[in-house]
Amino acid sequence: MKKTYNALFLFILVLVVSSCEKKANNSMTYRPLGNTNLMVSEISIGCGGFSKLDTEGSIELMKVAIDSGMNYIDIYDASPKTRSNIGAALKGKRDKMIIQGHIGTIFKDGQHKRTRDLAETKAGFEDLLERLGTDFIEVGMIHITDSPEEWNELEGSPFLDYVFQLKKEGKIKHIGVSSHNAEVALMAAKSGWIEVIMFSLNPAFDRLRGGAIPWDKGAMENLQNGIDPIRVEFYDYCATHNIAVTVMKTFGGGGRLLDEKTSPLGIAYTPEQCIAYCLAKPCVSTCILGVDNIDELFADLHYLHATDEEKDYKSLVKHTSSNEIGDCTYCNHCSPCPQGIPIARINELADKALTEGINDKIRAEYEALPHHASECTHCGSCLTRCPFGVNIPEKMDHIAVLFGK
Repeated sequence: MKKTYNALFLFILVLVVSSCEKKANNSMTYRPLGNTNLMVSEISIGCGGFSKLDTEGSIELMKVAIDSGMNYIDIYDASPKTRSNIGAALKGKRDKMIIQGHIGTIFKDGQHKRTRDLAETKAGFEDLLERLGTDFIEVGMIHITDSPEEWNELEGSPFLDYVFQLKKEGKIKHIGVSSHNAEVALMAAKSGWIEVIMFSLNPAFDRLRGGAIPWDKGAMENLQNGIDPIRVEFYDYCATHNIAVTVMKTFGGGGRLLDEKTSPLGIAYTPEQCIAYCLAKPCVSTCILGVDNIDELFADLHYLHATDEEKDYKSLVKHTSSNEIGDCTYCNHCSPCPQGIPIARINELADKALTEGINDKIRAEYEALPHHASECTHCGSCLTRCPFGVNIPEKMDHIAVLFGK
């Protein structure tokens, strides 16, 4: 009889565990990775923690990530320890994770380094595959291109030829690039051959001026009100052309946005608010979160069960902006417009025109846009996505009259 009770207890325990695992997986939302035909978890894991853990700890961290429903991992670190730990953690689970691996990363002189040298690049990529125990990765990410000059140097280079060769051979399925520079990201989006862009995105970085990157001198001390126009155009282009954006620096890099003392905006966001801010952009496929240990991972996973109030970032945006609720902050969450109207950019030009008057420069910028306010059909799709209650169709009508087009 005791054995019967024990067997019954174990059976019930298995059912409970299975139910919990199913619930955890079902709570995760999956999004298309642009045009790749891959579906990815809206929050995913970075490689940082695997460099701080031993093999056993890495296996446990990967199990928690997979059990939570995560199916996407970014691997930029070229250190043998990190790659080997991830390889061990993926053993028998390779089909559970979509890998975004970086091309042009090597481990040299005891540290991770970026390279465009062909021999080093080849050795670094082959090492990645070997240590991960796989013969391909889903996304081959060209590692960090942060200036237009660097982007232009890629064209026709042996490095880029190698990337195309890897795709032809099936060692990478899709080509991506990582960048902290909105101008470069936009160039990549318009290239016609980049499918995934890993980009630094959060409420503070969106206010950088003129496509600056966070570590430009004085960049973080001179944040503007509203999103940088280059970023607006980048987000809109990716949303319209179905190019995937995978987010890095969700919390501001090193978690700066989570602490009032270090936040460039002078106010602390919660992890839930930062994640919700990024995922509100239609172009974003996943937020890649760097975690050092399982406790941090569990803390970030709270997003899956967070209330709408916990995710609400609107009051914080208002706190750091002169805009009122009902005013456009150029956040671009309204995109994509079915008519292709660049709503955020049009609103920004209209606000400038109302403040400065319609000068030749503003009118020329407006007329150069591919679509204009007068093309609004009042379909209302933008209204369901605007977090600030802006009556966008009405604004489009007013702007059409303002510019006469």
